[in-house]
Amino acid sequence: MRRNIITRLSLAAAIILTAPVTYAQDIHFTEFDMAPMVVNPAFTGMFNGMVRASAIYRNQWASVTVPYVTYTAGVDMPLLVENNGDYLAAGLQLYKDQAGDGNLSNFTGLVSVAYSKALQRPDAYSKSTSLTVGLQGGYAQKSIDLSKLYFGDEWLNGTFVPGTSQEYHLGIGNSVNYYLVNAGLSLSHAGNKFSYTLGVAANNLNQPNDDIEKKQNSETGLDMRFTGMAGANWNVSERLSLRPAVLYQNQATASELIAGNEFLYQVGRSPGYEDFSTAVFLGGWYRSGDATMITAGVEFKGFRIGVSYDYNISTLNTASNGNGGFEIGIKYIAPYPGKFAGKRTIPCSRF
Repeated sequence: MRRNIITRLSLAAAIILTAPVTYAQDIHFTEFDMAPMVVNPAFTGMFNGMVRASAIYRNQWASVTVPYVTYTAGVDMPLLVENNGDYLAAGLQLYKDQAGDGNLSNFTGLVSVAYSKALQRPDAYSKSTSLTVGLQGGYAQKSIDLSKLYFGDEWLNGTFVPGTSQEYHLGIGNSVNYYLVNAGLSLSHAGNKFSYTLGVAANNLNQPNDDIEKKQNSETGLDMRFTGMAGANWNVSERLSLRPAVLYQNQATASELIAGNEFLYQVGRSPGYEDFSTAVFLGGWYRSGDATMITAGVEFKGFRIGVSYDYNISTLNTASNGNGGFEIGIKYIAPYPGKFAGKRTIPCSRF
């Protein structure tokens, strides 16, 4: 028991001592295609259908500490569609992240708008190229439960007395609120056999102060996150598709590179609604220096249900025994009625 308390004290001390120079990090997902507006606001409305809704549950590091749990849910839809392929879309994205012994929690709500300009009008071969710009604004609240943390000055005359630390009164608050501004740009192309999407985004453009410490002019803040994404959809046969993708993110001193491919096989055909055919998929992915991941699932009648698992290969591997993160995601796209099924030809390589 005493050893456990000392270990917790050491961890808490390390966190507190490094707090003034620590920069907060944004969330990430293995199944990033299930949360397109988290990746890039320009992906708002980039799908073939009337409405898109999605949700993800992620649980990681359960073998090392109190699990880090992340939830997200979003909905988006086109508001105005022109005959030439231009469209205006809007969406709402919510997510909550809870981490560690102190229940460090972050709840964020974001509203997105995107405008897409057709550079090449859809023709008889269903080819189109579009340039899309997206803007996103939102509100976030970060909080922590101090009663679940341990501090060195809670040891009084050799006895541990929780709740007596000066941190409760001077150094750390319980929560902080701030606004967020994000922007993104994407170029996409749709064809019969091959489609692709390229996107770049910048999040936290206003670089808000998200420091829970009660300090004026604190250096701790939410750095801008820069994201680059490239994805493709290659129909190698009537039923089999390859869906390679690369995602790169950089924020302060942290960076992430994910690359891999998904194999999708159609087991049922829906004439006139090819995007809603029944299919199964299996993917293999690599997060540089951190994990290898596998994704699998099914698609049917506009639904996509997927699960993923991360096998940790970083220096934390010894403590985690290779265990990383588990995700389950679900997405639903409501199709247009039959007579409007061909109204939109949206390049959407993975979304």
